[in-house]
Amino acid sequence: VDTHVTPPFRRKGNDVVDSQGQTIRYYKEVPDVLKRLSEEGYELGVASRTSEIEGARQLLNLFDWNKYFQYKEIYPGSKVTHFSKIQKASGVDYKDMIFFDDEHRNIVDVGKLGVTCILVKDGVTNSVTENALKNF
Repeated sequence: VDTHVTPPFRRKGNDVVDSQGQTIRYYKEVPDVLKRLSEEGYELGVASRTSEIEGARQLLNLFDWNKYFQYKEIYPGSKVTHFSKIQKASGVDYKDMIFFDDEHRNIVDVGKLGVTCILVKDGVTNSVTENALKNF
């Protein structure tokens, strides 16, 4: 989701819009990726460093994505903290996790924990996730 949006968010027909009426867009394949991974039995988590905590939670709800995420760590700070909390809550070893992110610094930081990290420039796609899982 573009970070230059203004909460609160709401539904407008089939769209989700911000307080200015701007349509909120996500990467096209994300809903399919989330559905597929969930159906295949993967446990999913979201780690966001946003300071717009309530807005991020609102978007997860409006896009109907909450059902896919067992773990949600949404607050400013280091992604290492997010992953530490996800690891404790899930009991999953870091070496058994895959992390997709579009910021290199997050990839470096989380990678130091032993998590397999994938830098994505154009969003998480079916191809990216399939390749990551195949090589995992």
